[in-house]
Amino acid sequence: MASSTIVESLRKQIASCEAQLKDLRRQLAEAEHYQQQQREQDSLHQTTAAYSDPFTHDMSYGIHDDFRSEVFAALSHVEVGSPSRKWPLDKTEYKRYGRQLIMPEIGLQGQLCLKEASVLIVGVGGLGCPAAAYLVGSGVGTVGLIDGDIVEESNLHRQVLHSTASVGMSKVDSARVALNSLNPNVRLVAHPSRLTSESAISILQDYDVVLDCTDTPASRYLISDACVLLGKPLVSASALRTDGQLMVLNYPPRPVGDPSGGPCYRCVFPKPPPAESVVSCGDGGILGPVVGVMGVLQALEAIKLLTRQTNEVFRHVEPKPADPPTLLIFSAYSNPMFRSIRLRNRRQKCAACSAQSSVTPEALKSGSLDYVQFCGTISPINALASNERISAENYAKIRLEVNPYTGMEPDKDSHILVDVREKVQFGLCSLEGSLNVPFSTITTTLPNLANTWHNDEIPQAQGWVTELKNHPEKPIFVICRLGNDSQLSVKKMKELGLDHSGQRWIGDIKGGLKAWRNNVDREFPEY
Repeated sequence: MASSTIVESLRKQIASCEAQLKDLRRQLAEAEHYQQQQREQDSLHQTTAAYSDPFTHDMSYGIHDDFRSEVFAALSHVEVGSPSRKWPLDKTEYKRYGRQLIMPEIGLQGQLCLKEASVLIVGVGGLGCPAAAYLVGSGVGTVGLIDGDIVEESNLHRQVLHSTASVGMSKVDSARVALNSLNPNVRLVAHPSRLTSESAISILQDYDVVLDCTDTPASRYLISDACVLLGKPLVSASALRTDGQLMVLNYPPRPVGDPSGGPCYRCVFPKPPPAESVVSCGDGGILGPVVGVMGVLQALEAIKLLTRQTNEVFRHVEPKPADPPTLLIFSAYSNPMFRSIRLRNRRQKCAACSAQSSVTPEALKSGSLDYVQFCGTISPINALASNERISAENYAKIRLEVNPYTGMEPDKDSHILVDVREKVQFGLCSLEGSLNVPFSTITTTLPNLANTWHNDEIPQAQGWVTELKNHPEKPIFVICRLGNDSQLSVKKMKELGLDHSGQRWIGDIKGGLKAWRNNVDREFPEY
């Protein structure tokens, strides 16, 4: 019964399409005649700007002229009576996309629109993998993939296009294999390198919609600036730990200086966050389904953008204004999980999209816009002197041989090893005998505790100061995951007076537990 309903629905859609095609051919003939007249007058004006064609009547609701022209051409060249191509889509496409074809939000025209569209996905990681899978599955004609990284084992819990067999393979090539298996009808374009300011314009200009699936502020500003200059809508998302954010930027994609256009990334975030406050997934963690949700939402927004005007035209619906810009916030452990914040329109003094813009195509192509410098970088921390640090190999000797700082034989009680990773990481794995004092606890300890450490009323959460003070004869070795937090912890401990005015040695283990694993104990877990 359900099958008969679907067949009847498809027949009605096809009949409607035939009538629409007939009308489109008539309009095309009139447009060509009008265009020829304009050429004879040596006019350089676009004929579609003067002609009342539904595809070009108003730019504010579509993607851009080239895209609409491609869809228009695709529809107008379908010969209903032709024995070689009876229907607008291949027989296999009707079957593959049937479940979305029967939806009024997509329909035949929306599917043809997707087939002629092109989407660029910048970053084939936790966001890019699910976004690419759903865009390719929906039948977007061309999907570009840009990423310069290789697949690592730590990617696999969330980057769903990659597999164990593809570890060590470039992410772009790994994704192409999976996506081609999913839908061989889609054209996949590989860009196996990082996006740079010099290459951004030339790469982005060939696509209708851009998805920012990167994880650094510098990349986000670069991609947004290029989209503004090229008039491309941008779907931007981010995810960390259990939270995510989503925005559709530069939509509608009006020219630079037009206040009616959608805001860009610089409008929302005029200044980048302090470099030291930026936390990566490797440092802060990420729950796989969280980044998956955000990537799927990016694909959904892209499909909505690509099919919006076409359906309004063919269903003879009055075009709706673009939705107001919003910031969608997702929090997996909140109730409700989603909430939306209304964003302002373009900022009057935005450096990218306002009339006072300082971002130009020439500046972008020349590389004079240094996005890394604009966002700031955290160089490897070098906060301690060489005599305040010890290598993982030498520390291993202290645990196995004579301690040069005390002259004592190996003894786990001859020194204090402080692990400053957060409690959840310490619970994963640790060196035997280490004391866990989280970095967040150390950095929030008040300096005046150094003068009150004998006081029994010291808060229990900061009792670690007392514990370390009570063993002044033991040197303190500090370790963390990578050897950065440990250095800052050493400085803080000395500020608290734990070194007894230099009489007690306090230092860190260079390279942290990563160095311990690489140079001492290959069996120590990596995460």
